[in-house]
Order: sequence, then structure tokens, then C-alpha cells
Amino acid sequence: MQAVVIENLKKNYGKIKAVKGISFNVKKGEIFGLIGPNGVGKTTVLRVLATIIKKSDGKAKIFGYEVGKDDEAIRKIISYLPEEAGAYKNMRGIDYLKFMSNFFQKSDVDKAIEIANLGERIYDKIESYSKGMTRRLLVARALMAMPKLAILDEPTSGLDVVNANEIRNIIKEYAAMGTTFLISSHNMLEVEYLCHRIALMNNGIIVEEGEPEKLMEKYDAKNIEEVFLKVIK
Repeated sequence: MQAVVIENLKKNYGKIKAVKGISFNVKKGEIFGLIGPNGVGKTTVLRVLATIIKKSDGKAKIFGYEVGKDDEAIRKIISYLPEEAGAYKNMRGIDYLKFMSNFFQKSDVDKAIEIANLGERIYDKIESYSKGMTRRLLVARALMAMPKLAILDEPTSGLDVVNANEIRNIIKEYAAMGTTFLISSHNMLEVEYLCHRIALMNNGIIVEEGEPEKLMEKYDAKNIEEVFLKVIK
């Protein structure tokens, strides 16, 4: 079953063509990575799918619901975590999760506490958290409602190796339980490890798509960074 179907999606900001007509599918239960340098249109695609901004042209469906027409229904089955997301720093971690649970039809605060894995620090104010701790709290918020599709923009951006690895493991665990993930990243080595399939973006278009291992074989490359550099030559 296809969780996401995108056909010739375009997004313009005035005269600027941020996304120039891309097409790809994401299978149910898959971790799909939208990969490329900063500024190539990845975040724009995610914001369109999250119903934050309107597409200029093309079609996009999420579990059969059409983006732009069925936005209310879509918002009930997805979660979206922007790269620049923050939490209310004057709140305790536990209170933040309880507060955010009010915005979901179904949510499991106890599960969110488990995902965040902050121990007794869950009872401290968020202003005292490190960036990694805050990011784990935000990932817990994104997954506490068990969304059918989790859209994560640069989920491990700026994190150290330990925190980044913990978040990757959380993503893999929830994918195994049936949650579909669409993530963006400029860290090509990370997604090589994490994603089932990827689409490489450059200048608003998809330049290559497939399973990381098969792409490396196709381009005789040691990693996805090498694949990308060979594709855009």
C-alpha cells in the first residue's frame, strides 16, 4: 500500500521555483528519505505534505487523502516535526507532553515519556535541557499519537553522535511497528544507514531515487555522498 503518492508537485514563491515538478511514492511502514544539500526544496515538500503551505501545482495524496482538499483529515493521521521546532522552555518536560497531548485525538503520555528517555529530568524545566534532550522530547511529542505518517525535517540536525543514534533507533523501532516515516536530511551518510529508500534532490528536482545499496552499486560508489556527486556532475 502506498502511504504517500506525489505527482508533478510544484511550489513557487513568486518568481522563485522552489520545487519544479517532482514525483515519488512512499510505501506504508517505510522510512523514506528526501536527501540533498540545504536550500534544494526538501523542507518545502515536507511543509506542503504537512498542509502548512499550499502547493502551486501537481497532486499529493496521503493514505488516499488529497493534499489541498482533505487537509483536516490528513492532519488527524500525520505528525510534523520542523527542523526549527522548539518547546515551551518555562514548562517541565512532563507538563509539555501532557499539554501537547490535548491536541491529539489519541495520545499516550506514558509512551511519550518512554520515547523521550529523560529519566528524572522529565520533571525539570525544558530551559535546563541540552539540545539533544529537547530534540528527544520533541520526537516523543511527534510520535505520542502513533501517527500513520511521521514527517520529520532534519530530525538529528546539530545533535551529537549519542543523541543522533538514539533518535535514529526510535525511528527504526516505530517503523517496525507500522509507522511510515518521511524524513529530510542533508546528512547523506546518516540516511544511508536509516532509510529503506531515498530520493536525491538538487535545485528543486529529484535527480535519482532508489534503495541506498542499489544506488551505490549502480554508480560504483562507496556511499550516498559519492552517488550524489556523480549524479549532479
